[in-house]
Amino acid sequence: MNRQTLLDRIATAEPWDVVIIGGGATGLGIAVDAAARGHKTLLVEAYDFAKGTSSRATKLVHGGVRYLAQGNVSLVYEALHERGRLQANAPHLVKVLPHVVPAYQWYDMPFYGAGLLLYSILAGSLGFGMSRLISKNEALRLAPTLTQRGLLGGVVYYDGQFDDSRLAVTLMRTAMDHGATLINHLPVTGLVHQDGAIAGVTVTDRSSGQVYTINAKSVVNATGVFVDAIRSMDAPTAKPIVAPSQGIHIVVDRSFLPGDHAVMIPKTADGRVLFALPWHDCVVIGTTDTGVPNTSSEPRPLAAEIEFVLSHTEKYLSRRPQPNDIRSVFAGLRPLVKKGEGATKTLSRDHTILFAESGMMTITGGKWTTYRHMAEDAVDQLTARGVLVAKPCITKTLRLHGYSTAPDNDSMQMYGSDAAAVRELAVHNPEWAGLIHPELPYIQAEVLYAVRAELACTVEDVLARRTRALLINARASAEAAPLVAAMIAAELGHDQAWQDAQVAEYQALAAGYQIS
Repeated sequence: MNRQTLLDRIATAEPWDVVIIGGGATGLGIAVDAAARGHKTLLVEAYDFAKGTSSRATKLVHGGVRYLAQGNVSLVYEALHERGRLQANAPHLVKVLPHVVPAYQWYDMPFYGAGLLLYSILAGSLGFGMSRLISKNEALRLAPTLTQRGLLGGVVYYDGQFDDSRLAVTLMRTAMDHGATLINHLPVTGLVHQDGAIAGVTVTDRSSGQVYTINAKSVVNATGVFVDAIRSMDAPTAKPIVAPSQGIHIVVDRSFLPGDHAVMIPKTADGRVLFALPWHDCVVIGTTDTGVPNTSSEPRPLAAEIEFVLSHTEKYLSRRPQPNDIRSVFAGLRPLVKKGEGATKTLSRDHTILFAESGMMTITGGKWTTYRHMAEDAVDQLTARGVLVAKPCITKTLRLHGYSTAPDNDSMQMYGSDAAAVRELAVHNPEWAGLIHPELPYIQAEVLYAVRAELACTVEDVLARRTRALLINARASAEAAPLVAAMIAAELGHDQAWQDAQVAEYQALAAGYQIS
């Protein structure tokens, strides 16, 4: 997959049917939907696919038990059905994850039991299993590190788990399979208007500095927490519609939660839920909900947020993680849509679509689980406005790139049917079968595959999103950076100065994911 070939495609005056700004969950989903319907589709991303919010999720494909508690049954119903469709379309990326909800008050079991039974029923034929009440002994067998004092029993229910940035890469590959063009590290630096109507975008290639003018019949602003910046580029007086909310997670060793069950704490001090989840042989614990005044491509956890997660972990698990136990801490920003006043946890997780006077579409809100439905809605609305030719949506049953039902028995599962191609690289050169770092599960062949087949351009692309090294062990990933930089440079023809700059940049980034 040659990036220059992709750039050559946009150096044309012929208009695209749809140009999508933003390579997160929403933009990628729209690219898949539009391309699968046969529309000429281009997606441009300023940094890398899933660079922002879409690589910093809680790693759950879920209906949202909190939204059920808030009475938003329609959102839960929609998300549960989308959860089932995603598992059916990408079984190599989505697996069923049972959760234990511990009960420490006499009323917890009937209250949460009834709610989670409804949660299971709402999923219908796409459900992952029916919830059930369990005894104290059963709760401790499934989640041995639960705090025992006062434990009465609990509830088991089922949700899905995934790797967010790997799903993003899969959607990129799927859209390309259907004829779309997607290019990362290509920020939009201007919009093109003709007689007041949106008519395209201008972009600047980060690597060469070359500017391209791209003509389009429609432009979709799918930049998540950054949608207001693009909207002001289109109309300087546009009022902001997004209230960003920050959520953080800490990553610790599996000894904090052995076994194959997650733990869900249904109500924290701020009214959210807290999860402790097995993921990539680690445990991910979070999240928080903190309104923030500004957006950033690299949000940083606040000390108060870290303490909040640690203190709640101490309440419900048998030991509190110490600073040297934390392998990584990461933050993400939710693009919550302003529909009223109050705390960000009360703002809408439904998606919002609006059209500017110029005709530019903005879509924001929502969550990973409902990305496909959001994309369908977006393309349908472009069709309804006569911008696109009417063609049926096929994504409800569209198998995603790499579709495989092979058992989850090794670290290559996330590649699905592409795993053979990764292994073939290691066979071709035995050195590439070696690990990139003794404390990381990734082999050198995966670096080459990320560059050759998945549009990885930088050390960060490889260590943060094609692999999850940054999240599962930030320190080890920083130590692996020189090797990764050398491999990318040899593949793409970069010099030593490029390598040195990449290593320095990545190690500075990784330092922000470590507890000092």
